[in-house]
Amino acid sequence: MGALLIALFVITASPPAHAADATPTPGATAGEVQTEPCTPTATVGCLAGTLPAGGAGVEVTATGPAGTFTAKTNKSGQWSIAVTQAGSYAVTLDKATLPDNVKLTDDSPRTRPVTLNATTAVLFSLSGNTPSGGGAAASTGFDWGRLAQQAASGLRLGLLLALAAVGLSLIYGTTGISNFAHGELVTLGGLLAFVFANVMGLNLWVAAIIVVIISGAFGYLQDVVIWKPLRRRRLSLTQLMIVTIGMSLALQYTFQFFIGASTVRIVTANPVPIKMGPISLSLDSLVAMGIAVVVLGAVGFFLLRTRVGRATRAVSDNPALAAASGINVDGVIRLIWTAAAALAGLAGILLGLVLNGINWMTGMQLLLLLFSAVTLGGLGTAFGALVGALIIGMTVELTNIWLPGDFKYATALVLLILLLLVRPQGIFGRKERVG
Repeated sequence: MGALLIALFVITASPPAHAADATPTPGATAGEVQTEPCTPTATVGCLAGTLPAGGAGVEVTATGPAGTFTAKTNKSGQWSIAVTQAGSYAVTLDKATLPDNVKLTDDSPRTRPVTLNATTAVLFSLSGNTPSGGGAAASTGFDWGRLAQQAASGLRLGLLLALAAVGLSLIYGTTGISNFAHGELVTLGGLLAFVFANVMGLNLWVAAIIVVIISGAFGYLQDVVIWKPLRRRRLSLTQLMIVTIGMSLALQYTFQFFIGASTVRIVTANPVPIKMGPISLSLDSLVAMGIAVVVLGAVGFFLLRTRVGRATRAVSDNPALAAASGINVDGVIRLIWTAAAALAGLAGILLGLVLNGINWMTGMQLLLLLFSAVTLGGLGTAFGALVGALIIGMTVELTNIWLPGDFKYATALVLLILLLLVRPQGIFGRKERVG
């Protein structure tokens, strides 16, 4: 691993090969009227909303640190504004552009905090005649289009979290270790993809295969060099957990030293938006979701239908009994460390593409969501981790409709606490007698 990072330092010492090919995000220039859907990236934040009675051509203006930006609604009343600098923006609606018999209930500016690589919802309350079928949704200001968009984003986040959470859960199930360095395996995958695809110019699919192989090899070496020797010395789980915390910090600052503290992009091309009714997702997002579904399905087949998969579940249930039955427990554990690291590396690649950027802290920011998914689904259960990740992903994104900024992540933890109060073992976990 040290030799690999030294090689990365040499490679990244020169500017990215494709940096000059980067193109500005359409519609992110102050003063221009924006009509295209905004896709959040590492350099762009979005303000968006839907006017249930607004129709097309209604002008919405946002003023903030990056300047003044204006957008017009489409036929469905949807609008979005791309801004190039984070900060607080005052959003106003031009009453003169509203259809006849439709009035703005409150014309005071809506002030919203905007962060890059995220979408912030802004709602305006209207009164008067509504389009046919508007009904209660229009009168209350509830936005079904926004709900569908956030649900799709939640499914996307849940699938990508599940790739990493399944490996984290299997590590806990087979070894009892709470691996606090698992998030850094996600970061490693994304940063390696940046080096191979962006800096070295390899085909993205080829780069992804190489990264998954390297990530899996790193997991294999971890078990050979660190975890198996520590298991033989019979260290307690608390001591092993402290080792993972130390490894997490060491990897974070190693990434920062070699790659830098800024957010890097795996590919420099702007995302291609795909419109499906009220839902707009980038092509990268759809491909990432498809890959996640296929890989998770393969993991499920492996665990349920293969001898090694059944041996893995046996070790997770009772390592001592599995060893007495002739199962090579150390071999199974090594396989799990390898597979978990490879899955985390793949998750890092896909997250880097979907979020259009990754940095040295990405894994740490995701770690709490990963542990929440594993705990919610049931510690040590792969299928529980999958379900837990989907629930966490949906909760985080749907909450963004009502709560601003990163406060949405707190709702995932509130949900976890409430469920554990009712079912301490998690959704798929088993009750255990204590004492």
